Amino acid sequence: MKNLIKLIYFIFLSIILFSQCLLAEDKKQLLTNNWSFKGYFGKFDRSALQRGYQVYAEVCASCHSMKYLSYRNLAEKGGPEFSKDQAKAIASNFEVTDGPNDDGDMFTRQAKLSDKFVQPYRNDKEAIASNGGAYPPDMSVLVKARKGGADYIYSVLLGYEDPPSGTTLDDGVYYNKFIYGNNIKMPKPLMDGQVEYNDGTEATEEQMAKDVVTFLAWSAEPHLEARHKIGFRAIIYLIIITILVYFSMKKIWSRVESEI
Repeated sequence: MKNLIKLIYFIFLSIILFSQCLLAEDKKQLLTNNWSFKGYFGKFDRSALQRGYQVYAEVCASCHSMKYLSYRNLAEKGGPEFSKDQAKAIASNFEVTDGPNDDGDMFTRQAKLSDKFVQPYRNDKEAIASNGGAYPPDMSVLVKARKGGADYIYSVLLGYEDPPSGTTLDDGVYYNKFIYGNNIKMPKPLMDGQVEYNDGTEATEEQMAKDVVTFLAWSAEPHLEARHKIGFRAIIYLIIITILVYFSMKKIWSRVESEI
């Protein structure tokens, strides 16, 4: 029986070590950054979130939707925390189709805080036709949907380079060393100075990639900070309960031992 337990333990330990090696290998292949939201006490950088939304709005929104976000989310606690007036001003830049009105007709109006982000295309067919047959994925939960998460998106944004000699690419296809197969139909999206940040931060390619990935990480996990706080409080609570139970046990057994 003891040998069987040892064998099971050895197999279990081997699986863990093997999985850790695979994860370490994946991490070596991807670029990484000092993400503020990583770790048990991670928090989102509010300035990075606001800059990230600016990059999304000026660079990514022409192709990629974020259909699970509403404009009011931009002003909510735990997010970019724009002021309510700023969020209203952002929403007012877009038009949405509403209705029907009293005459039974649809009409357009300025977007409100309660509206979802306006999508760049009317439907999937139009999106595919406008991008050479490639469907631009929705970015709302993209960080959670891709293996490697934030590091993967960050790496893809910065992974464009000239193809190796002897490599031939089809028209409209670009070489990216971090994407599967190294072929991607999305042109290189970021270039130095492409965005003029409202806070005066220098818009280098790496800075824009970091900011927009931070924004996408928040959109994928908007309640991350709240979960971290709840988790920390739960751990403290369990520690206190464990200590109380331990001393209660000691007191109870001390009586038993004295009687013996």
